[in-house]
Amino acid sequence: MLRPLLLSVLRLLGLCAAALTALEPAAQATTPASRPPNIVFILADDLGYGDVGCYGSAAIATPQIDALAREGTRFTDAYAGSPVCAPSRAVLMSGLHTGHTRIRNNSPRVGGTPEAFAGGAEGGVRLSLTASDRTIAEGLRAGGYATGISGKWGLAEPGTDGIPTHRGFDAWLGYLNQNHAAYHYPEYLDENDGIRALPENRQGRRGVYSNDLMTDFAVDFLQRHHDRPFFLYLPFTLPHARLEVPELGAYAARTDWPEEARIYAAMVTRLDHSVGRLRAELKRLKLDASTVIFFTSDNGPVKAPRTELLRSASHWRGRKGSVYEGGIRVPMIVRWPGRVPEGQVSSEPWSFADVAPTLLELAGLPVPAGFDGRSVLPVLTGTVASLGERPLYWEIPNDRLHQAVRLGPWKAVRAGLDQPLELYDLAADPTESTDVAVRHPKTVATLRALLDSSHIPSPHWPVR
Repeated sequence: MLRPLLLSVLRLLGLCAAALTALEPAAQATTPASRPPNIVFILADDLGYGDVGCYGSAAIATPQIDALAREGTRFTDAYAGSPVCAPSRAVLMSGLHTGHTRIRNNSPRVGGTPEAFAGGAEGGVRLSLTASDRTIAEGLRAGGYATGISGKWGLAEPGTDGIPTHRGFDAWLGYLNQNHAAYHYPEYLDENDGIRALPENRQGRRGVYSNDLMTDFAVDFLQRHHDRPFFLYLPFTLPHARLEVPELGAYAARTDWPEEARIYAAMVTRLDHSVGRLRAELKRLKLDASTVIFFTSDNGPVKAPRTELLRSASHWRGRKGSVYEGGIRVPMIVRWPGRVPEGQVSSEPWSFADVAPTLLELAGLPVPAGFDGRSVLPVLTGTVASLGERPLYWEIPNDRLHQAVRLGPWKAVRAGLDQPLELYDLAADPTESTDVAVRHPKTVATLRALLDSSHIPSPHWPVR
């Protein structure tokens, strides 16, 4: 009797050990033929839909980003997770839309972390991810990926469980929160569990431009992890204010533009140069064909004279902070040689909530239940043209809860739980200029039900 029992126990222990091993990062590199693709996800900060050449900009030079579009697929109806920074990144990392995420605006009204900082623009409080908040980096690392991040995290305060190295990343360099990230010549950057001092920038000096350091980190990460699958997340801070750049380049000659427009354009082009450095290193390491590159922005552009002059929001209504298209519709380019169709343009609607399940499927890993988004990998690879109509949802809690939902061509917007619903037909009216709610009562009822059911109240953002 004891031997069968002992064998059963040993067999059970073996299964448990195998399961735990499967959740640990791979210790050895797999062969290029058998290993899953590498993933590079580039996220610009406050970059508008109309700031990129392949999306219609005639004012700003973005040759490297435009090349990604020529060599991959450009999506016209892709959406950020939120019209502002922190919740958009929370949606990207979690696969949950802002009706369900912990972080729903840049700073909560209740229960944030008190901190004194210059200007107090965010009300003096912020919220961090906790140990219970799962991220796509954790899922990919458990599946054997090396994971790195450089740029603006925006989801944690120092010493909390929300810092990147506690939320699935092996290595990181950048800004923990959005306020520190406003400065492109900081005196320090957060690095892993500590900080990296930048004495070159002390006492107002402008010795080291932070985005250049982030690009250096990215190139070094590629060199150190080229022999195993990797996930490199690059939430660059360009072209987020402040308006600072080492040189104007070709824009110095644009004396017909105000200074802020020249600086802004130079910041976007410097971001493009960083994309070029990454592409060149991938080719040098012979990783170009085995790496999927995503390029997008965290939300729409700010409303300012420079962005209006440069038509940063293209023809969309609204700007950063708004749930109209100009606040949430963003550029999205995906390049994967031989797998993502080259030179294609897709109008399939999808959002940041779809990124986590997409990356898991792309990596050949199980996609668990519980995401608000779904994998769009079949659309990326051209297997199908569309996933069919499904709701995409956004909210941003201010004094009132501003909500939006898109279902097929229909877009509903509501500026408060007790406010009337606006309805737009994006197929006929992409600029959201004509509210047609009174003409389509059944559609209004359907979308109102989606707005009501998608919002789960949060103790951090009491709304009405």
